[in-house]
Amino acid sequence: MKRLLLILCCLAVSLQAQPKKKKILAIGEVAGYQHDSVSHGLATIERLGRETGLWDTYIRTDSQLVTKKNLEGNAHNLDYFDAVIFYTTGELKMDDQQKADLLSFVKEDGKGFIGIHSATDTFYNWPEYGEMIGGYFDEHPWGTFNAPVIVEDREFPGMDHFPEEFVILDEIYQHKNYSRDNVRVLMSLDASKLDMANPRVHRTDGDFAVTWVKNHGKGRVFYSNLGHREETYDRPDIQNMLVEGVKWTLGMTQADATPRPKR
Repeated sequence: MKRLLLILCCLAVSLQAQPKKKKILAIGEVAGYQHDSVSHGLATIERLGRETGLWDTYIRTDSQLVTKKNLEGNAHNLDYFDAVIFYTTGELKMDDQQKADLLSFVKEDGKGFIGIHSATDTFYNWPEYGEMIGGYFDEHPWGTFNAPVIVEDREFPGMDHFPEEFVILDEIYQHKNYSRDNVRVLMSLDASKLDMANPRVHRTDGDFAVTWVKNHGKGRVFYSNLGHREETYDRPDIQNMLVEGVKWTLGMTQADATPRPKR
């Protein structure tokens, strides 16, 4: 009997020592360009959460759960989740209260927001969203190409396994309403290796950020432009970046997100 009690006590202590799995709401709603990689991208994040044992992912193709209103039918609202992921396009079907709830979820509640690829191609008519995520899509002058990437902050979680410079076949955006005064850039394009004479290039400063982070009120925001192609999500280095980016956004790790000028 004593031995059984001892075993039960040890089991209880072990269960208490295990961190509670986080909950992530992943939205793949589309009201614009249809990305074939949305399913594989969000499924990869769901799989990484299961494999690491760190989070559960609830994938939706609508934004119904992006609300703090009580929902029926066993539906969870934002109060249930620790972070929201957008791999989205266009003006989503969210009313003004839902928008206010998402902003307060991050800014006041201290939760996380993760933007994948075309998340910056979303909600152009909602300036507070652009402020939260850090910028808006403003064309991709070079289409899908061998993008020359510079890793600017290799001390940030998920960045140290990349070389200082690497090439990846993907589609990279240029952004408007974006400034390094508001975000900490982790990756950017090497402008010296780009065709700056392309007529669709609008940024004359050569600042084409690829991945960035920022604090937004009490919350954290992680955005990466990478992921237009399904194959991008099969790369171990990208998967590691996603795991560490999600962990930071969830508050599971600490790192400096202070904005800084281009180096």
